[in-house]
Amino acid sequence: MHLSNRQLFLKHVAQTSPAPIGLEITRAEGIHLYDADGRAYIDFISGNSVSNIGHCHPAVVKAVQEQAATYMFLMVYGEYIQSPQVQLAKALSDHLPEALDTVYYVNSGAEAVEGALKLAKRATGRTEIICFRDAYHGSTHGALSVMGNEEFKQAFRPLLPGITILEYNSVEAVKAAISDKTAAVIVEPIASEKGYEPAGMEFMMAIRYACHKHGTLMILDEIQSGFGRSGSLFAFEHYHVVPDILCLAKGMGGGMPIGCFIGSQALLNTLTHDPVLGHINTFGGHPVSCAASLACLNTLVNENIVDTVVAKEKLIRGLLQHPKIKGIQGRGLMLSVGFESMEINMKVIEACIRRGLIVDWFLFNAWSMRVTPPLTITMEEIEKSCKIILEAINEVYST
Repeated sequence: MHLSNRQLFLKHVAQTSPAPIGLEITRAEGIHLYDADGRAYIDFISGNSVSNIGHCHPAVVKAVQEQAATYMFLMVYGEYIQSPQVQLAKALSDHLPEALDTVYYVNSGAEAVEGALKLAKRATGRTEIICFRDAYHGSTHGALSVMGNEEFKQAFRPLLPGITILEYNSVEAVKAAISDKTAAVIVEPIASEKGYEPAGMEFMMAIRYACHKHGTLMILDEIQSGFGRSGSLFAFEHYHVVPDILCLAKGMGGGMPIGCFIGSQALLNTLTHDPVLGHINTFGGHPVSCAASLACLNTLVNENIVDTVVAKEKLIRGLLQHPKIKGIQGRGLMLSVGFESMEINMKVIEACIRRGLIVDWFLFNAWSMRVTPPLTITMEEIEKSCKIILEAINEVYST
């Protein structure tokens, strides 16, 4: 008996929920995904903030093809000089403050967080980590430990000890909690799964000041907000603070798997001794992924794509006016559209997908819809997408 791809998917591919979206995509280009029947869908979430310059961008495809034909995997991370790694690290440092000049490559956002947590413990000799309510930093054990939501953690305890969870955007909590015992504070400048709640200026400044005062490392998780999504190349630029460690992934690779954590050379060098190989991985800095990432970064910068984000945000906010929308939160092209309940939100999302527009919800804010289109989306495509959302809302409330 011949099984379809859908049947094989459900039989052999490990699932993460009882009801996956289940679209069978056979091709992707620009802002569109195409299913097995050839139907086009607008990807209005960029694969959850990954495809910042759209799907199969020609510059990324060319870089991947050329690098794959030159060499792919050579040796475990950090042993050989590989041009794609070197050139990407140089380009990243060129666009970052002087204190962020050394890159440690990994394969994903969760791995970047794991490395950053280890680095903070190694460099400070401390074990206490501060994180925030409804923060999301990944699903591996260390990253899960600093997730600020017990529902998603309770089945996997015991996790890392010494974790303190504070209220996001609480200046008072930060001032009271950070001490000489704190190794690091890990925070998202825009809380990704909380429905894209931006950090307040005073909040970020309070963290930076307290970390400096107590010799604590400030870790910024820009796994979703980095690479132009906030309207600046990196979201911390909005706050006039510089983190000690910056975590990147998702939009970094132009669709290829890559992440990193970045700090000063002196800080990163603490991983080279006592013990040697203080942090190591096999595929981090894969040359094909690094080539793709460099092409993605160059495209964002050279084509001035980031400069268009604020105007596109303004257009979306202006178009999504409806009595049933409770509010729009976020910054740049990472926005959440709030409804009165999770049930209504899910129905609107389903109606959008039926109409060919892919939107999503948030882990810790299920009553809000995720809107994170590719940064390359045009104004006309935004108008079409917002029209679909409004039609979906009307459908849900008319039935």
